[in-house]
Amino acid sequence: MKLTPIETGLFKLDGGAMFGVVPKTLWSRVQPADPDNLCTWSMRCLLIQTGERTILVDTGIGNKQGERFQKHFQPHGDDTLTHSLHQAGVTPEEITDVFLTHLHFDHVGGAVVYTSEGQLVPAFPNATYWSNKRHWNWAMNPNPREQASFLKENFVPLLEAGVVSFLELNPEGPTEWLPGIRIHQVHGHTEAMMLLEIDDDKGSTFLYCADLIPSSFHISMPWIMAYDVRPLETLREKEYFLTKACDENWHLIFEHDPHTPSASLMRDSRGRIIQKI
Repeated sequence: MKLTPIETGLFKLDGGAMFGVVPKTLWSRVQPADPDNLCTWSMRCLLIQTGERTILVDTGIGNKQGERFQKHFQPHGDDTLTHSLHQAGVTPEEITDVFLTHLHFDHVGGAVVYTSEGQLVPAFPNATYWSNKRHWNWAMNPNPREQASFLKENFVPLLEAGVVSFLELNPEGPTEWLPGIRIHQVHGHTEAMMLLEIDDDKGSTFLYCADLIPSSFHISMPWIMAYDVRPLETLREKEYFLTKACDENWHLIFEHDPHTPSASLMRDSRGRIIQKI
């Protein structure tokens, strides 16, 4: 099992939205904002190569949105999904599976591309795209709070192309998807988001945190995004996974941290879980 971070570029989001109730005087020390109160974030996908399958986890923001969208989120940087896959020695045609943690635009935007004729088609023509019905239905009928995050042009063409497969998930615990890969459902950020727990060939365990713990800045329990639809549920979910990761020496993979791709955890002198130094 080989794991490779896939950098797809940077974008900007409002600092207050990313840190919720945490005062700016605190979060700006670790993640400074620009004059418009925007902070820069990564969109870090993950490549999993098992020998038999080449799996891409999430797809970044893509490049098909219009000028208004571009101005609002300011995607930038030298990295792109295709270029980073090329750097990893993989072509889009070689991807066998695309695992979508959830369908917010910054996680699924690169799943679909325009053809020269202006048609929206799967970006990975030989891949099965994985989601779950509970989250898919949530995205198809969004609440007003999340409506701007679910852009149907990012995922409806996948269903129309017949490449979506829905996972049957255990509601009471992790679901074994493939040997060494387990799926966890969480519901604080959005309904039925999926996290991957992965065992590599060296005996280490990794958790791809998606938007439950989007960055190393969010390890502290109260640091929860204002985007989350159920922040108290996020708090419970964070406590569970951070405790487990600390006690069992897991490595966390952060999708949005602009500086720290992954980290392991420890307890400080007061018993709080912090990033291992």
